[in-house]
Amino acid sequence: MDMITLASIIMAVLLLCLLASGVWIALSLLTVGMVLMALFTAAPMGSLIASTLWDSSWGWALTSLPLFIWMGEILFRSNLSADMFRGLAPWVDRLPGRLLHVNILGCGIMAAVAGSSAVTCATIGRMSVPELEARKYPLNMTIGTLAGSGTLGLLIPPSIVMIVYGVTAEVSIGRLFIAGVLPGVLLILLYMSYTGIWALLNPSKMPQAEPAIPFFEKIYHSRRLIPVALLIAMVVGSIYGGIATPTEAATIGVIGALVLAAIGGGLSRESFMDGLMSAMRLSCMISFIIACAACLTIAVAFVDIPRTLATWVNSMHLSQYALLAVLAGFMLILGCFLEGISIIVLTSSVVLPMVQTAGVDLLWFGVFMVILIEAAQITPPVGFNLFVLQSITGRDILQVTKAAIPYFFLLMLLLVLITTFPQIVTILPKMMQG
Repeated sequence: MDMITLASIIMAVLLLCLLASGVWIALSLLTVGMVLMALFTAAPMGSLIASTLWDSSWGWALTSLPLFIWMGEILFRSNLSADMFRGLAPWVDRLPGRLLHVNILGCGIMAAVAGSSAVTCATIGRMSVPELEARKYPLNMTIGTLAGSGTLGLLIPPSIVMIVYGVTAEVSIGRLFIAGVLPGVLLILLYMSYTGIWALLNPSKMPQAEPAIPFFEKIYHSRRLIPVALLIAMVVGSIYGGIATPTEAATIGVIGALVLAAIGGGLSRESFMDGLMSAMRLSCMISFIIACAACLTIAVAFVDIPRTLATWVNSMHLSQYALLAVLAGFMLILGCFLEGISIIVLTSSVVLPMVQTAGVDLLWFGVFMVILIEAAQITPPVGFNLFVLQSITGRDILQVTKAAIPYFFLLMLLLVLITTFPQIVTILPKMMQG
């Protein structure tokens, strides 16, 4: 057995043991990196680890992360979800599936201000589940639409997972955000189409339609959604138009969120401090994971694992499609046990050199990876959206998982579509660059 094979085995076994024993993800990554450097290289471990931790903790690209998280926390504590339900419901009551579409569209809007899958799912779910249950909508479809649509928080910008991928893969975060727009819209359409078709095939399971609402009354009910729509347009539009960097756009978003929360009566000293502290805790956790993952990346680079694996993959003469299929299966398995940010930082040091060698565009691969991580949010045993919905609905995890299965397959369909037609991902970033 050669040294690189032995190092790879030790890395995998030690990492699995540490994670299974409950050690923090960041500390597990740091420990494995230090062990690899101590056993298999002559590099000065102490100075390399210290400099890597420092260099990876102050990158300018990371400054947008806490700001976008804070923006989502501010709006999460405001009256946005109640306003959203009242504003969207009148517009979808004539569609097949009626108010079930509020879950999908509401999650799409919340995704554009929260950037987090769990926050998106929890915010919309807390408001819509009691409302839809009271109106006798089928619970399995209520849960399914929330489970699937909650994942939009990872794909529609500003996405926290995309920021982490952009920093890790050294890809423009602004271009990643724009690349996620069309796949995000397409996913919303897929979810709405499936929900509408299900409702048409199962009319007996749907409640009676409510009386039609006049057009101008719909406008009146939607008035509170206009400021949020403008905030989203300002944040995403400023990046797309080249007016602001992601960090500057995040600052605009925070200021706008504070103004909206104040106008809506959801801003108090207590909510302000709660949102700030929650954003700080989450940002510190993510930054710590990224910094420790950088140490593991340095270690595996010194041992020469990525180049060896890339050479091995090349020797197999896999096509791009075959390689992507293998990586998709691998990441879906990881997604059963880890959350999205951990998957990115754990796999980047090995997977990114492999896909680069195969000629895969890292920008496109970022969206491909995010969709896989979205699917991981609704796969047991560690599907975070499933846990959120279990706590909201009080139903067992098997019932929640069963309701989410069709939406998992819709995510797989989206993967097939962007692989077959990569322009879905690349066309907007190319227009932005042009």
